[in-house]
Amino acid sequence: MEDTRPGVAYIASLELLKVASRLPSNKNRSALVHTLARNLDLFAGDFSPARRIVLTPPQNATFKELNNYHTKEYLDFVLDPNNGDEKTKAELGLEDDCPTFEGMADYIRLVGGAALTAVSMLREAQCDLAVFWDGGRHHAQKEKAAGFCYVADCTLALMALRRITQPPPSTGPSIKMRTMYLDLDLHFSDGVSHAFHKTSTGSAQLLTFSIHHAAPGFFPVSPLAALPSPDSDPFTLSLPLRLGASNRTFKRAWKCVERVRTAFDPDFVVLQCGVDGLAGDPCAIFNWSLGPEEGSLGWCVSQVVNTWRGKKILLGGGGYNSPNAARAWAYLTSIALGHPLSLDTEIPDHAHFPLYAPSFTLDVPAGNMQDQNSDDYLDTVDSAFESISTILTERLAK
Repeated sequence: MEDTRPGVAYIASLELLKVASRLPSNKNRSALVHTLARNLDLFAGDFSPARRIVLTPPQNATFKELNNYHTKEYLDFVLDPNNGDEKTKAELGLEDDCPTFEGMADYIRLVGGAALTAVSMLREAQCDLAVFWDGGRHHAQKEKAAGFCYVADCTLALMALRRITQPPPSTGPSIKMRTMYLDLDLHFSDGVSHAFHKTSTGSAQLLTFSIHHAAPGFFPVSPLAALPSPDSDPFTLSLPLRLGASNRTFKRAWKCVERVRTAFDPDFVVLQCGVDGLAGDPCAIFNWSLGPEEGSLGWCVSQVVNTWRGKKILLGGGGYNSPNAARAWAYLTSIALGHPLSLDTEIPDHAHFPLYAPSFTLDVPAGNMQDQNSDDYLDTVDSAFESISTILTERLAK
């Protein structure tokens, strides 16, 4: 009997797990993420009555595919494991937070290729959602590595989605699809936002929206990380939050997200689910919880997955408490599959079990950090997005 449940492509492989686990900023995180998902039975064919999981190995990206965004000079260096010139390393950002590492070339090809594999799966009629937790590397630049990110997988996926067209209803040219990129990471999505800033002036196909912390000196520093003004590019949006952002604050902020989404009405959504804003992360900036109450990370992702139209890609990102990242992405996978796990679920006994002490449950609860996002500040945010949404609607009507 044919399985008619919508498919969720889960992009992973043993090879990807091995090379992603060598990433200097997140050593062994990939192994924790996929091992926990497997031990929670998320890969079982009968896990959810609503959606079925399609385990999908990533393809290696070709040089040409990576070169669609990254420069030849950058790729020539990072894809050659014998390169070791220190001056060139510095010029290409391969120092400090982005040191070279064993398997880096394989990592770049696989992570870039996995993002393109996710796009390919959305072209298939049986898949309306793809999940790629080793992706979401939103700081990588065209010509250099930055912020723990060596390959611009988000940008490569968005470029591929922008090339997809819809056949006309009868006669005439093909219809171009709209794609919205929404970033929930603690840090501003500078690599993605800069890549597409002011590129929608001729045709409003792509909109980027980053919710993040911004403060003097906080990485990454960019003028695009500020609240939009009437003179801003309405297709490059940012919503900066102050210290201690909690479920309450994200619930308020989500009204702005919905206002923009309604105006833009995307056909595709790429959702970067960085988890470094969760309580317990070493960054210690936000006080966000995993779920399920309104405004939580799980609630926000559920809104996109279950109430927004169109096809979606869920990506990973930041998250430096690896057991909590594994917890979060397992929970979000269960949401994507239409069968959310209880946050009281006990962590199964497996190789990494001791790392989930002391609770040994799936939950990542909020702490007691004070939320410094006052009602006055959030009123300012609301006002800015009410104005920019009006501008966006007017631009789209032309």
